[in-house]
Amino acid sequence: MPKPGPRLRLIDVAERAGVSLATASRALSGREGVSEEVASRVRQVSKELGYVANPYARTLAGGTSSTVGLVVHQVDDPYFSEIAGGVIQVAAEEGLLVQICHSGRDPDEELRQLRHLITQRVGIILIAGSGYSDPRVEAEARAQLSEFQALGGRVAVIGRHALGVDAVLPDNEAGGRALAEHLLELGHRRIAVAAGTAGLTTVADRLAGVSSALRQRGLSLDTLPVVHGDFTRDGGRVAAEQILRDHPGTTAIIALNDAMAIGVLSTMRAHRIPVPERMSVVGFDDVSVAADLAPSLTTIRLPMTDMGRMALTLALKPRSTRPRRRSTGHVLVVRDSTGPTPRD
Repeated sequence: MPKPGPRLRLIDVAERAGVSLATASRALSGREGVSEEVASRVRQVSKELGYVANPYARTLAGGTSSTVGLVVHQVDDPYFSEIAGGVIQVAAEEGLLVQICHSGRDPDEELRQLRHLITQRVGIILIAGSGYSDPRVEAEARAQLSEFQALGGRVAVIGRHALGVDAVLPDNEAGGRALAEHLLELGHRRIAVAAGTAGLTTVADRLAGVSSALRQRGLSLDTLPVVHGDFTRDGGRVAAEQILRDHPGTTAIIALNDAMAIGVLSTMRAHRIPVPERMSVVGFDDVSVAADLAPSLTTIRLPMTDMGRMALTLALKPRSTRPRRRSTGHVLVVRDSTGPTPRD
């Protein structure tokens, strides 16, 4: 039997009474939509178990919270800054406030931030950033968000997650394919990948796109150097150093986000390797500074501000029976950092 007291969850009451979370919430808050017989049973089970309702439940059920909780992987990455800008635009239009949290691509920290936001009685939670390739990593977060939604909270994510909620899906696989096709058309075959953190769905999907383009040319990703590291500028520097050391014949580097690409370009400058004459470099996302780099960065453009707007707009809609999906599309933006393969 669950232990009584504040640590008991509403889901425990619902399971014991044989009803859904939503029905248990309505029964205990006195809202319509529940027969008196069912409501009486839920109240009796709640009393027997010693359930103490969390105060945020009534706030969510009444729809009175005016705060949106936004969890991002890295606050100083322009990718997330631009997404946050879109969220803030819609929030301002709707008279809502936005509280931003940083998870550092750590699933345990992400779970802590979710629990913090729920305790703070936010009405909407948005998660911007990659999910994790192993669904078990997000199992506890999924349970927390399910209960949050049952109590009236709204949730949406940006990226491929195993959370069972509304999602805005960046065009990661198709974008990865477009980058690889661009380099292959320029004649590059000795390509390396600065891949970012292993275990992220964004990395897996973008790599899948690269792999697809290679297969169409009779090549295999398995034969290419793929260097995993932090999905950051420093991670790009480290990956580029390893590629130059271990694979000196490389003529092109695919960085799976623009932050890593900036680190790769920095390393090329440090080693006096001309871009694109000796090494072509591509990124992914098209953050605001990509066009202003020297050389300007060839990359995949995602509509990041619109992604933030789409996510909050989804969360503001009435909850649907099945999670909704919105795709973003992508554009290959060719700039000065790519050119034909150098002559030996």
